[in-house]
Amino acid sequence: MVKVTLKDGSVKEVESGKLIIELARDLSQSLAKKCVVARVDGALVDLKSPITKDCSLELITNDLPEAFEVLNHSCAHLLAQAVKRLYPGTQCGVGPAIEEGFYYDLAIPQAINAEDLPKIEAEMKKIVKENLPIVHETLSHKEAKEMFKDDKYKCLLIDAVSEDEALGIYTQGEYKDVCRGPHVMSTGLIKHFKLLSVAGAYWRGDSKNEMLTRIYGTCWFSAEDLEKYLQILEERKARDHRKLGKELGIFMFDDLVGRGLPMWLPNGFIVRRALSDYIMDKEYALGYKHVMTPSLGNVELYKTSGHWAHYKDDMFPAMELDDEAYVLRPMNCPHHMVMYRQNLHSYRELPIRIAEIANDFRFEASGALTGIERTRAFSQNDSHIFCRPDQIAQEFKGVVQLILDVYKDFGFKDYKFRLSLRDPEDTEKYFGNDELWEKSESELREVLNSLGVDYYEAKGEAAFYGPKLDVQVRSAIGHDVTLSTIQLDYQLPERFELTYIDENGAKVRPVVIHRAILGSMDRFIAFLIEETKGVFPCWLAPTQVEIIPVSLEHHSEYAQSLLTKLRRNKIRTELDSRDEKLGYKIREAQTRKIPYSLVIGDNEVKNNTVTYREYGHQEQITVTIDEFVKLIEDRINNLK
Repeated sequence: MVKVTLKDGSVKEVESGKLIIELARDLSQSLAKKCVVARVDGALVDLKSPITKDCSLELITNDLPEAFEVLNHSCAHLLAQAVKRLYPGTQCGVGPAIEEGFYYDLAIPQAINAEDLPKIEAEMKKIVKENLPIVHETLSHKEAKEMFKDDKYKCLLIDAVSEDEALGIYTQGEYKDVCRGPHVMSTGLIKHFKLLSVAGAYWRGDSKNEMLTRIYGTCWFSAEDLEKYLQILEERKARDHRKLGKELGIFMFDDLVGRGLPMWLPNGFIVRRALSDYIMDKEYALGYKHVMTPSLGNVELYKTSGHWAHYKDDMFPAMELDDEAYVLRPMNCPHHMVMYRQNLHSYRELPIRIAEIANDFRFEASGALTGIERTRAFSQNDSHIFCRPDQIAQEFKGVVQLILDVYKDFGFKDYKFRLSLRDPEDTEKYFGNDELWEKSESELREVLNSLGVDYYEAKGEAAFYGPKLDVQVRSAIGHDVTLSTIQLDYQLPERFELTYIDENGAKVRPVVIHRAILGSMDRFIAFLIEETKGVFPCWLAPTQVEIIPVSLEHHSEYAQSLLTKLRRNKIRTELDSRDEKLGYKIREAQTRKIPYSLVIGDNEVKNNTVTYREYGHQEQITVTIDEFVKLIEDRINNLK
């Protein structure tokens, strides 16, 4: 007999060799039906695993995240089996579960596209009806190589494992796969799935390797949950910044310019400028000094900073000019370090806050590029604060308060703070001394507690040169997006030999605080587009007012004078002088999501008034021109 300690602390004695699923049924038949896998001594295992020694055991039911991951991993195997049946000669790469589903990378003898997915789904459903048991076994390295000798990619995966390590093999019918598992007990349990898309993917994500066919899908425990998720996907499509950005004339891409290099159209430029003015005004009020530095830097600059040694693969290649090597910068930190270093500083001058909206360049993998959310050329709302150790807490607090202030202005409510600290069990790998780390980590906690901010401590996730705070905002389509970061840095001051004169006349090192509030301006705008569904608040809208004359012949002169007045009052206004029907113009203004449409007819001309309709409202309101100007100015000034 062996002793099994359950999650509630109770202990069950069972015969050695009893299957976990059998124990689950002994405990409760209804519980057993909900079980997907189990956790034994902290490790996930199949329900058909035997219990052979004293252990702790937790039954993982279908309402837990681990169960969703296992179900989708099993559905990836189901997909691969169906594809191999339909397309003999298919070789299988990898097929993991991902956050909301799964994918499988396959070398299929013929090209397939989205139109082939229903056929593959139908074959998957046949396999579900067959209710094939999913069986686990372990093989030696040699045995596994023999089993998969005709599958190039499985052999590559096997070769990546130490020869003395046993390999897990899962079998369902004629299909076999190399896999750690765990999996559900049979194909009959994988019922509610949908294949979503087909894409190309390089083997192991390396563009030097072969291109495989990647099929994405999702699987759920009920038809209702699957349908809810598919509705969420439809909403995401409607909010997708790539779709809306094109429709609203925000940005564009062209392969002739280059992948991942966005071009900002007039409407997009206006949004960027408004955002830049907004955050720079906030920073100026808090004592930041704005600077401008070049997008190029000497390679020696990045060798000094350490980026050349640790970040070179993510940078564009160096350019050899006049016996010197230059590179497009991936971040602004080194330039700001040099800027601080040019003068001698007294402890009384600190803190010094340098801010910049700077263009940066990173050689992102082509597969990672996503609209303006992930690009190779982008702008950062970046700042570096140079302070004394005794000023860390007050500066950190000031930045957190600025983040909270900005999020309030934009109406962000669903966000969380993640405080990355060093690993207390492995302090040797971190730069700086224990006292400095312990003091700064304690101060950061105290600041967050004093502000009443809920936060999660991520021990071991700090960079080796200092603790960090990330702010992750939940988007309208359910994604957590890291918008703001605060990073303490004890290393760059050392590398650049930064100093200030302390009260005793000695040269000592300052602490650097890296800080990004909006972060990447490009990513922030992508987030805003999806959050607002392209309906920017009036203060940020590219066109705030559209003037639509009823008759070009009779109302154009008044409309033109109105255009001039509004523009003189710094209200972004356009006049629709096209020879189109009135209804068409009004509908198009709504399609372009313009906050205010002004319809100018005989009454408006006669009474020197305007009749406006706010976006999303049917009501038409007539006011004087001055009243309308005040309305718009109030909305702009109050960030509405």
